[in-house]
Amino acid sequence: MSAAALGVAEELPEADRLGSYPHPRRTENLYGQDAAEARFLDSFNSGRMPHAWLITGPRGIGKATLAWRLARFLIAQPLGEDDGLFGAPERPDTLATSPEHPVARRIAAGSEGNLFLLRRPWDHKAKRLKTVIDVESARDLKKFFAHSAAEQARRVVIVDSADEMNASAANAVLKVLEEPPANTVLLLISHAPAALLPTIRSRCQVLKCATLSEPSLIAALREAGAEPPEDPAARAALSALAEGSVATALQLIDDEGLALYAALVALLRDLPKLSRPEVLAMASKASGRDAADRFRLTVRLIDTFLARAARTGVAGPPAPEAAPGEAALLTRLAPDTRRARAWAELAATLGARARAGQAVNLDAGALITDICLKISEAAHEMHL
Repeated sequence: MSAAALGVAEELPEADRLGSYPHPRRTENLYGQDAAEARFLDSFNSGRMPHAWLITGPRGIGKATLAWRLARFLIAQPLGEDDGLFGAPERPDTLATSPEHPVARRIAAGSEGNLFLLRRPWDHKAKRLKTVIDVESARDLKKFFAHSAAEQARRVVIVDSADEMNASAANAVLKVLEEPPANTVLLLISHAPAALLPTIRSRCQVLKCATLSEPSLIAALREAGAEPPEDPAARAALSALAEGSVATALQLIDDEGLALYAALVALLRDLPKLSRPEVLAMASKASGRDAADRFRLTVRLIDTFLARAARTGVAGPPAPEAAPGEAALLTRLAPDTRRARAWAELAATLGARARAGQAVNLDAGALITDICLKISEAAHEMHL
């Protein structure tokens, strides 16, 4: 059962797609994951490839793009088990599949019958994406295995992401992992594998993806159709704040994240003192019905700032700077490991506070103001 067979209309939001950027099934090139690709290819060529892979790593580094790349490769490769009249076929030396290959065309169109995509479905009644992968969606796996033609090609199941399965869906997927159908490979994408059922993890081979270097990040952004900064310093700052994540970098570009982080550093430059007008200005820009993305980015960048402060106390200020004056400010705030630990603990506390506030729909501006005041109080208690 393909993505199209799941009733996914192109105009509807897709849980595994970032905004208006191309879906991973339509992304031809993958950057920065050479080690993961080589490991998978070695396993395939060994003839003893496991039936399930858990593709792990931080969000936005190419895990979904890798999964779709693997799916194209697996379905396009012939299933023949004997050497045939002319001997054994050559072992493939790349996972790349030509975009003109029939399998690649069908996958791009969402019509490949030997591929099943399990993701958060669209709730037609509520007119929004469901918050979890539910058991009804997972049960469609049974229909997929009943109707797809395994004798003609491998069957591939992509779960994006396994972290979003509710308990019933996870148990349904576990049953497939325990008794996998013939010629089937399951690709489970996970941002936080430790939170998955141990029985699911134990039945998968882990394929770990790496965070992207600056050159790989810039190349991936261009592949997505984004325009990275031309200025080398701005590119370096973007890479530092994105922490190797294409998804984060795209949000930073779309929502002017570099300017927002520079404003945050300027706001905190005199800690423990804070400029009330500057705090209120930052809070007001994250408030309102149409500012949800701005609020999430502001919270993310505050967390990034505190994390960079914590690392500064252990290893010195990060290089390069992500905003003017950042290195000097971080050095003053975290001159030793004791203060580094304090900033790390505060980051965890404020992150939980922001999530709790969002859950009960507290005013976004008030949350940002409260977070800034807590940072000021912490700096005061550290006698900075």
